[in-house]
Amino acid sequence: MTTTTLTRSRSDRWIAGVCGGLAARYGWRPGTVRLLFVLSCLLPGPQFLIYLLLWVIIPNER
Repeated sequence: MTTTTLTRSRSDRWIAGVCGGLAARYGWRPGTVRLLFVLSCLLPGPQFLIYLLLWVIIPNER
């Protein structure tokens, strides 16, 4: 189900629900978002820090 606001998923989470929340917000599969995140971590850049920042900023769904 696509939501209108960005929240961290409570039901579809492995670590913090960030990937599950992004998937729900944009209508993607959670596994696809997780795979893209893992693949992006193989490239140089601040991906892990961005994930941690999103973990702190994005609220849990109610």
